[in-house]
Amino acid sequence: MAVAEQTGAWLEQFTKQRPAASWVQALREEAFQRFSQLGFPTTRDEEWRFTNVSRVVGQAFSLPSPGEANIPEEAQSHLAKHALFNQNAFVALNTAFLNEIVFKRVPRGAMLEEPIQITHSAAPHPRNLIVVGPEAHCTIIETYHGTGPYFTNAVTEIVAGDGAVIDHYKVQLESPEAFHIATMHATLGRSASFVSHSISLGGALVRNDANATLSEGTEATLNGLYIVNGRQHVDNHTQIDHAKPHGTSHELYKGILDGKATAVFNGRIIVRKDAQKTDSKQTNKNLVLSDDAVINTKPELQILADDVRCTHGATIGQLDAESLFYLQSRGIGKVQARNLLIYAFAQDIIDRVKVQSLKDQLEKVLFEKFHEHGG
Repeated sequence: MAVAEQTGAWLEQFTKQRPAASWVQALREEAFQRFSQLGFPTTRDEEWRFTNVSRVVGQAFSLPSPGEANIPEEAQSHLAKHALFNQNAFVALNTAFLNEIVFKRVPRGAMLEEPIQITHSAAPHPRNLIVVGPEAHCTIIETYHGTGPYFTNAVTEIVAGDGAVIDHYKVQLESPEAFHIATMHATLGRSASFVSHSISLGGALVRNDANATLSEGTEATLNGLYIVNGRQHVDNHTQIDHAKPHGTSHELYKGILDGKATAVFNGRIIVRKDAQKTDSKQTNKNLVLSDDAVINTKPELQILADDVRCTHGATIGQLDAESLFYLQSRGIGKVQARNLLIYAFAQDIIDRVKVQSLKDQLEKVLFEKFHEHGG
């Protein structure tokens, strides 16, 4: 009954959509049916144990009246083939409301000098599909922002051909009253190189699922930075699936928590039976600035091959008293010394940003956040 109540309001919105091409319509209907079966996750679901989405579910967010569906036919061979909706209610809901997609195709061997910029402002169900041809090089920057209360439920699918090189950034700057739930899935060809940076600075409740499936000789890096204060909640779930041999993956997620903020990091690494010679390293480091802030961190390794190197580590610490004392002994005020140390902790991730304009923007946002925080 509870599931039917939850999905009833969405059914009404679903039936108001304008008809689309028959293949889109079929996809929508299949996804909505799956959403109706799954219902929204609860804290009884292992994957959502620390993230209660009842605040999202319980509010009726008005959707803009749908326009004509605008989905290129050439997206059909990849759309909904990577971020699958059979086990994820939010991906199912996004797919049920397929209306407009941001679709980018990078041709074989192309070297794009300018980043592909994708910006969504308080968009309810944004869908992005980027298909990168073999040996092509590109940078993708996804930015999410808005004002006031709203719910963004985003899905991004990235497909990399053999030997492609992709630098991907997701910057979440939602309003303090916003809910943001997102899934990114990258399917990577042989010897492809994929680096993704997830920066979470806004939102009341945020959940990022970042997934990558690696092929033979693929190199994938997932980096993240989350900074939360007040009563913000951010949950980062990552999954790196080594499906073939000779894959390499690196992961570094760093979190800064203050006030009564809560954060979750769950990093899953799967090494399939045939994925010998896999090399995988995962690190999660958290800086907790307040006694009331809470971090739940959990690495998960599923290793089905025997010739592999996999390491993981998680740390939760406070500001180093000796470093603080040292800075203060050099005439730096306590608040400023504290901000410098926090900033240095975050800087490690910001320094990995290769797009100068984005790096400048993030440094400015961080500076303001720590400045205001220190009074």
